[in-house]
Amino acid sequence: MAEQRQIRFGILGCATVARNLARAISLAPNATISAVGGSTAEKATAFAAENECPATAKIYGGYDAVLDDPDVDAVYIALPTSLHVRWAVLAAQKKKHVLVEKPAALNVAELDRILAACEASGVQYMDATPWMHHPRTAKMKEFFSDPLRLGQLKSVHCNVSFSLNIHPGEKPDVDAVGALGDAGWHSISAILLTTDYDLPESVTAFPDPEVNEAGVILSCGASLKWQDGRVATFYCSSVADMAMDIFAYGIAGKLRVHDFVIPFAEQSAPFYTLESYRFIEHGVKADFPQDVLMVIEFCNLAGSGSAPEKKWAVISRKTQLVVDAVMASIQKGFETIKVVY
Repeated sequence: MAEQRQIRFGILGCATVARNLARAISLAPNATISAVGGSTAEKATAFAAENECPATAKIYGGYDAVLDDPDVDAVYIALPTSLHVRWAVLAAQKKKHVLVEKPAALNVAELDRILAACEASGVQYMDATPWMHHPRTAKMKEFFSDPLRLGQLKSVHCNVSFSLNIHPGEKPDVDAVGALGDAGWHSISAILLTTDYDLPESVTAFPDPEVNEAGVILSCGASLKWQDGRVATFYCSSVADMAMDIFAYGIAGKLRVHDFVIPFAEQSAPFYTLESYRFIEHGVKADFPQDVLMVIEFCNLAGSGSAPEKKWAVISRKTQLVVDAVMASIQKGFETIKVVY
């Protein structure tokens, strides 16, 4: 068997969210950290030391130098959302594969610029949503797709909240999407998973979202509707207690899961279904934690030598479109917004 190629990562940004990915890259057999770029060299040095980056990892007080480093194959972008489009486009133009934190962009127009740059340069794109790469997610998707187990999907409800105090002081010029782009990204992508990424016809935001003094969203919700009568609702928050729930109901069965974003146990994750009037617990084991599995899959695609896999770009874009529709509904006094791909 041919030796597995290692993808050499440059990390852009030393925020807390980057710590998990630094660990994941270190644990993935086909990845290594080659460079760390911070807003200052001091921050990058401290990040590399605190996260046990390889001694060979280069330290840069800036991001351009990471993109210019010939020993970097791919970048993980952990910068504020407002900076994603600039650095992801530049990374793609420098022929670096792009793994970008969610939300991928402030809006779909920015995301389209990122995707166009990646396509033009022939580099792999993926947003960093680890739960999408857990084998449990594939097993749940099998259930949603089986007409004998779930039947026609009728309704979905999703709650995602993290009381992490991560948006109360946020400013619109840094991350205007707030909790909607974070917890809401998970909620919307979970709903779309249940529909095999069939976009809703319309979105209506719930009145009175919670915002900070600068107007950045701390919590909100919305309803989604499809032409065939399917409905979904979600609530997302960065100030409520932890919740990571999906409830999906069909005419033949239902599914529930209570830890879909971050499994309570790293290598074993259950979900529950009602099928033929029987409650069934499905335990799904994983060889690695889900963020490691995400890195492994990204590196397999980036190092395959084949054309980039476009599935992840399509999923990102559909998720971003619904995020944009919810934001538009809020800004327009909770009007119903049509979703157009």
